[in-house]
Amino acid sequence: MAEDITPSSDADIHPGWITVFIQLMKLRVIVLLQITAVCAILVHDLLSRHGLLEIDRTWTDTSITIFITLIGGTLSAGGSNSINMWYDADIDVLMRRTQNRPIPKGHISPVGALIFGIIISVTGSSVFFLLHWKAAFWSFFSVFFYVFIYSMWLKRRTPQNIVIGGIAGATPPLIGWAGAAGDSLNNLNPFDLGSAIPWMLFALIFLWTPPHFWALALYRSGEYGKAKVPMMNEVKGAEYTIFQSKIYCLLLLLLGSVPCFWPESGLPLLWSFIAGGLTIWYSISVWQIDPTEEFDNNGRMPKAAKSFFRSLYYLGWMFILLVIICIIPPDLLGWLGPLDL
Repeated sequence: MAEDITPSSDADIHPGWITVFIQLMKLRVIVLLQITAVCAILVHDLLSRHGLLEIDRTWTDTSITIFITLIGGTLSAGGSNSINMWYDADIDVLMRRTQNRPIPKGHISPVGALIFGIIISVTGSSVFFLLHWKAAFWSFFSVFFYVFIYSMWLKRRTPQNIVIGGIAGATPPLIGWAGAAGDSLNNLNPFDLGSAIPWMLFALIFLWTPPHFWALALYRSGEYGKAKVPMMNEVKGAEYTIFQSKIYCLLLLLLGSVPCFWPESGLPLLWSFIAGGLTIWYSISVWQIDPTEEFDNNGRMPKAAKSFFRSLYYLGWMFILLVIICIIPPDLLGWLGPLDL
């Protein structure tokens, strides 16, 4: 827990509260999550304009949904990150990657970070009630899962922490899609979002998370072990971790081929070729990770670092290109007609 944190020697140099709050929220991490949520909204509304979803959406509706999602998503995810920093403050001070966070630096107290996180996460999730209760449900679910299931339960207990915990980070497409679908979701089942597409986007992020995060753990080898966090590479070794990452890459390739054997999924066949090409491009970086590679001057594994950063571009382009595909008129892509999923 975070009560016995000793501020660093730079504790007297306060960067200002706005900077501290931004650091607590980890806005740079949130950007990629928000891209996936906004892309889910655009895919939904483009399909509706093509008559493939039985709901009328104007560009004004789309803009309002995106605006509310950006506000709510940023606050809810940022609040989760702040609460996570409160809980992990005792180990953040031990790792070079995290020792410059606001609590280890003494720029805010652990309790202050906790209160800030609770306020903005609850506020952010509540904002989604302006769109639909299912969007709010998945936002609250994401906060709960990240804080209680991942941060407090899984992270320090099992090398499968990031695998199961990845569920929290995979929810933005569900939130965005539910917000766009709105009142067309007229039943009480939060899992029924009217289409298989948001769940395939959820699966994309879920399968992407382990190789993405394990690459980070590999190129920061030793840091999690020092903090006694059982990351896969610290418990099972680098070779086993890379092998597991390759399995997830193959699953990503299989997911991208869904339109080939399930046309009724709602995605055009073109998506299979684009998703497949991008996945192979990303997977090459995973296959190139060498567990025997010498560390650089900063004590990092260079090829693992390359794979980590490539994974960020991979996920972003997967979603952005899906939106671009959905702009193309249906008759040019061989759509099957209105979706009934």
